[in-house]
Amino acid sequence: MGRIIEGPDCVAEGALWLAARVPEFAAALEVVGPLPLRRQTDGFGALLDAIVGQQVSVASARAIWGRLEVAGLTDRAAMAEASDEALRAVGMSRQKARYGRELARSGVDFEGLRGLPDAEVVATLVAVPGIGMWTAEIYAMFALGRADVFAPGDLALQEAARVMFGLEARPGERQMRAMAEAWSPWRAVAARLLWSYYRVVKLREGVR
Repeated sequence: MGRIIEGPDCVAEGALWLAARVPEFAAALEVVGPLPLRRQTDGFGALLDAIVGQQVSVASARAIWGRLEVAGLTDRAAMAEASDEALRAVGMSRQKARYGRELARSGVDFEGLRGLPDAEVVATLVAVPGIGMWTAEIYAMFALGRADVFAPGDLALQEAARVMFGLEARPGERQMRAMAEAWSPWRAVAARLLWSYYRVVKLREGVR
């Protein structure tokens, strides 16, 4: 499975490794300072949170999640039985409401995911309707602490890379995935660095 990011020391170790090999990362670290841990408890709630965050701003995702919590709909059993009306009332689109229920009713063994290799974690999750590569990779990084997972389809990561590396155009998912190969085995720390850099240069959050 490779390294698991357990605490700030792991993130700091990865940042030092990246800075020693990539001058642009070293310069960016001087700007952004210590990188955030961004760990969360794994399980249904963390993956539902990732679904809520799909293709919306960080502020919108936070607001929707807050309303879900107030309504008691972050529980797996409650989500499985939630109506379209109840989910629309808290701000979820019809599509995301369906995805939330599909996830709640799926047979995903969240405890079992902890022992699977990165690729198997992603493959297991993308088999659930509504879970794409971005969502599965975000879950692997933040909920499971996988140190060598990246999310090349993330627009904030792409834009941060464009600015940081002086690229003429924002790199697409395939180009980002190729770039990130050189950042293994700390690709998840590289993602944290890029998100932090995005926050500084764009004055907005790129991920929750």
